[in-house]
Amino acid sequence: MPSLKDLRNRIASVKATQKITKAMQMVAAAKLRRAQLAAEAARPYAERMETVLANLASGISGGGPALLSGTGKSETHLLVVATAERGLCGGFNSSIVRLAREKILALQAEGKTVKILCIGKKGFEQLKRQFEKQIVEVVDLRSVRQLGFDNADPIGRKIIAWFEDGQFDVATLFYSKFRSVIAQIPTAQQLIPAEVGAGASLSGAYEYEPSEEEILATLLPRNISVQIFRALLENAASEQGARMSAMDNATRNAGEMIKKQTTIYNRSRQAMITKELIEIISGAEAL
Repeated sequence: MPSLKDLRNRIASVKATQKITKAMQMVAAAKLRRAQLAAEAARPYAERMETVLANLASGISGGGPALLSGTGKSETHLLVVATAERGLCGGFNSSIVRLAREKILALQAEGKTVKILCIGKKGFEQLKRQFEKQIVEVVDLRSVRQLGFDNADPIGRKIIAWFEDGQFDVATLFYSKFRSVIAQIPTAQQLIPAEVGAGASLSGAYEYEPSEEEILATLLPRNISVQIFRALLENAASEQGARMSAMDNATRNAGEMIKKQTTIYNRSRQAMITKELIEIISGAEAL
């Protein structure tokens, strides 16, 4: 049985941890509001971009630009896995990596070649244990305080350059879509070839100047950067929501542990006092 000093040290240690988790919960709550507003503000633009591309794609004949029609093959897949740079956010990172891992294993079972682009340190750390040879690059955003389009655009341009060089046939983006503090949805979105057919709106006839092909040639590369930017914003909100929930649970668990250890401490102390009183009384009676 631990001594009273050990119990006191244990209670003090848990109380210190509880202060840290409470502080992290408050910081995450403060950051969540701003990240949530940014993610919600980016959704209409990204969704409208997909609708415009769908309308343009429906008006052209043939395959259209390569980013829209693809290479005609699906032998080499690029998986863009976006996760957080830091941990202590519950199962946020693991859920994204789990979805990506399932996709990788399914593709490998079909004999496909898989390449991985990691955005975020935590996803890289988990995937490298099993798929280190498939990881072609890691994008580090730890120094970025406020996410902007400038952070997503270089990633999008790099993916397009790899596609034009024939390094892959299909690109899929993995991230977590923010729904609420307790609900983040791991999502897989195909970037190349662009999946725009489902968003087509054929309620009216449109005439475009210049031609649909020229507009698509400009909008498709930008759409990839826009979708990556949206994914980064969704991840930022999901990360803070998951961290807020995880730190709240940790704070509650620490409180329960403090109560339990305090009860054990009081019982042990009472037992020692009772034992000493019995020894004193026994000694007095012996005299």
